[in-house]
Amino acid sequence: MSAAATDRALRDAFGCFATGVTLVTTHWNGQDWGMTCSSFNAVSLDPALVLWNIRHNATSHQAFVHGGGYTVSVLGSEHQELAQAFARGTQAERFAAGEFVRLDSQRLKLASALAWFDCKLYQTVQAGDHDILLGQIEHYGSRPGKGLVFERGQFAVDTLETGAASTSPF
Repeated sequence: MSAAATDRALRDAFGCFATGVTLVTTHWNGQDWGMTCSSFNAVSLDPALVLWNIRHNATSHQAFVHGGGYTVSVLGSEHQELAQAFARGTQAERFAAGEFVRLDSQRLKLASALAWFDCKLYQTVQAGDHDILLGQIEHYGSRPGKGLVFERGQFAVDTLETGAASTSPF
């Protein structure tokens, strides 16, 4: 099997795992940087930590690694076009596609995000062709709504009841 076929097969296998969709932003050298991200995850409650990862060859890699922190905006079902806009185009085109609020950290959060987490960079871990960026949450918020999901290269909407009390032991 060729390396390209193996890479494609591995990507297809990874795609079987449904994830939420987020926008991750930072402010570095006087410019706003942002991208779509599906690798976001909670890490710890004490201290409050989250993580996501970025490819070493991403155009915004330096900004996120050296920007001192990042803001994660969790996307709702109404944000599919915004998720696509942040996956391509210039930084200016990406931010023009939505309404954002500048936080005290100077980073931007999506005004209509389901949840948001403003984080200072806690640790960067090199992992293969990516860096894992751990962030310590400094401020956050949330609102009711349906989350945007990504699975097998397609967007979907979660079917969970909004506002229902959690019964999960996790």
